[in-house]
Amino acid sequence: MKKALYLLIFGGLFIVHFGFAQTAVPFKEGLAVGPCHQYGREAIYTDQLTYQLIRKTFQTPAEGKVFLTDAQGKEQKWQRITTDTSHRFRHNALTNGYLYLTYTSPKETVALLHVAGHAGLYFNGAPRGGDANRYGYMYSPVKLKKGLNEVLVRVGMGGRFQGVSAELIFSEKNIQLSTPDITLPNVVLSENNGQLLGGIVLFNLTEKPLTNLKIRAFIQGKEMISEVPVVSAMNSRKVGFRMDASAVQQKGDVVCELTLLQNGKAVDQSTIKLQAVASNEHYSNTFISGIDGSVQYFGVAPQKGGQTDTAALFLSVHGAGVEAIGQARAYKPKEWGTLVAPTNRRPRGFNWEDWGRIDALEVLEVAQKKFKPHPQKIYLTGHSMGGHGSWYLGATYPGKWAGVAPCAGYPTLMGYGSADGKIPENSTNPMEKMLLRASNPSNVMALASNYKASGIYVLHGDADRTVSVEYARTMRKVLGAFHNDFSYYEYPNGSHWYGDHSVDWPALFDFFKWHRSKNAEEKDVIDFTTANPAISANYLWAGIEQQETPLNYSRIQAKRNVNDKSVIITTENARTIMIMPGAFAKGQTFKVTVDETVVCAACVLDEKPLYFTKKEKWEAVEKPALAQRGSHRNGTFKAAFNYRMVFVYGTTGTKEENEWAYNKARYDAETWYYRGNGAVDVISDREFTPAAYPDRGVVLFGNATTNGAWSALLSQSPIQIQRGSIKIGEEQIVGDDLAAYFTYPRPDSPVASVAVVAGSGLAGMLATESNQYFTGGSGFPDYFIFGADMLKEGTKGVKQAGFFDTNWQITKVDAVKAQ
Repeated sequence: MKKALYLLIFGGLFIVHFGFAQTAVPFKEGLAVGPCHQYGREAIYTDQLTYQLIRKTFQTPAEGKVFLTDAQGKEQKWQRITTDTSHRFRHNALTNGYLYLTYTSPKETVALLHVAGHAGLYFNGAPRGGDANRYGYMYSPVKLKKGLNEVLVRVGMGGRFQGVSAELIFSEKNIQLSTPDITLPNVVLSENNGQLLGGIVLFNLTEKPLTNLKIRAFIQGKEMISEVPVVSAMNSRKVGFRMDASAVQQKGDVVCELTLLQNGKAVDQSTIKLQAVASNEHYSNTFISGIDGSVQYFGVAPQKGGQTDTAALFLSVHGAGVEAIGQARAYKPKEWGTLVAPTNRRPRGFNWEDWGRIDALEVLEVAQKKFKPHPQKIYLTGHSMGGHGSWYLGATYPGKWAGVAPCAGYPTLMGYGSADGKIPENSTNPMEKMLLRASNPSNVMALASNYKASGIYVLHGDADRTVSVEYARTMRKVLGAFHNDFSYYEYPNGSHWYGDHSVDWPALFDFFKWHRSKNAEEKDVIDFTTANPAISANYLWAGIEQQETPLNYSRIQAKRNVNDKSVIITTENARTIMIMPGAFAKGQTFKVTVDETVVCAACVLDEKPLYFTKKEKWEAVEKPALAQRGSHRNGTFKAAFNYRMVFVYGTTGTKEENEWAYNKARYDAETWYYRGNGAVDVISDREFTPAAYPDRGVVLFGNATTNGAWSALLSQSPIQIQRGSIKIGEEQIVGDDLAAYFTYPRPDSPVASVAVVAGSGLAGMLATESNQYFTGGSGFPDYFIFGADMLKEGTKGVKQAGFFDTNWQITKVDAVKAQ
């Protein structure tokens, strides 16, 4: 299934790789050592090699040289290895190990470093992005020194099996378009094709930002020119462009000539081919994501016979390694609805959590506007990792789905971890428990009561060796304890993928056809649980606006009596709750009782919710201030990577601190591109002003001493970091090896936040270079303070972690300090 669907996307377009002269120099021998690091689906990690780099104890590798002596007294030595016949490095030491490569350059020059099969690397000490899944499209522009250049390649758990390949590509052009990872739509003949969106990678192999760029697209006499955002120095960026395909009248290949212009002059050209299809064929559609402003796509299986007014919409979420268009093509068109398949931002992406979750919601919104389905006929299904996505999205958003159908799925990332490992289920260590609390939204077992909002159909092959059928049986037992509307089927002798009917199963769609979601007027009893109101705040007419304890589970149970015009509510871990329009008719008076307290004897709803807050007792209030925590913004470090976020690196530190800030921002931008098909503005603190980037998330690299944007964004933050110390509320920790990730509301925005990646000195800054926050489901609370020693000792090196209170201040109740 995975292989078949992955290849299907390329049936719709033809790609020219590099249209210019180039020389590739492969690495054929190197030195390996390991295991020496442990990264997973959590904030805490260890990396003995990076720790040595930070402490400046790392010694140039040589064959037989001792790298370290482990806790059992065993010496780890560098071992010489060479590539095999497939041009890959494979060795036992590469499992959670490092590969050391060198290149001696006769002169100072630039090149593209192309490595595949790795989690990340250091090139001459600077971190660069990885290609753990061997997609093959991670190219990093690098500057080579005259003489020795060193590459330290970090390899993950599967390194010894899939292998690592590496090469340097020398080109005659320093500004290049690259097509291997292009994002394109189909030309659907019956639709308006005058403003099609595409995305293409642009390489900048110069030491200055590229500005004044445009892309000209030419299709059958129709020209369209698009502005291109700035591409920072020695970096790549995927940029969007528009095409006018309105002249296309026939099915088949459609040639598009792309020209990259700088100051009106052509600097590179590329020929691509789109594919024109009929409206009754499967196709890809593109849109602009609100997460980062990048161009994304989704696959479509159109309704058989054309759209109808009361049609259904099916959202199908794919498995690991599967392209969205391949997912859509696994389904035959249905007479009663359209199927759309979002991407999760990549074939592996974020396990349908975090930004994968947002991608699914964005595609759902685009599809609802485009296809106009009946609002009570929205259905959710998916396979494998998408089976997990179905369990997760189904539990997180009760009321959205008339039916939910996980196929060959696992319920949680605690039980099945895939490539990035598992979320740890629990811990007795208070620090680890605090960090894991940030992953609570991932745990569908704690949200299982939300499944009562939908009909559930579970499909699983009973001989599945990839995702055991025991996961389905566990969920059957869970649902059996409370759910009165679910069906369960084990396909006899079914493997993980036993043909398209692994997902396009007639009985599943028959089950969907029998189900409609209820609207607010039809549902008198509400039972809703959430771990984060900013992810999911309500089910129909009742919801949770604020929590007492952030990221612990909150629950609201409400019973409406339409005869005596009353609502009785009980709550758990709720500070502020809301009753939404639709609970009663507009202008109708009704009584509200919360936790046995009558809070309103004659409430009246209009177009806005009613709010009730627990103080000494429950009472009716106005909507809480947007400056507080709430459903609009509720913290966690990762949440700031949204609202077209911009990366701002510091330039007011020392030369080494400034270099770290830019290198780290570029590394995070590369990782975001790789994991999320994303694009982000990378700018200096000198270029940033709040007015120029309104309501956008900001990721700030550096501290108050080294980043000039700090004062405009973080002057009121209870966490202050400067060279030599970190202040957390009233407490100050001194040292130059302290590191921090934290978030704080952007003071001039009602929704956007600031994420800070900082250190109290160069050692602390270098300790932040891992970006496990891009791993789906990994838990990062509001703030996480650690020392460089965490990379050697794990949890022992963490100083503090926790969540801010409702007003974004430090509170002892939700903080844990090092023991």
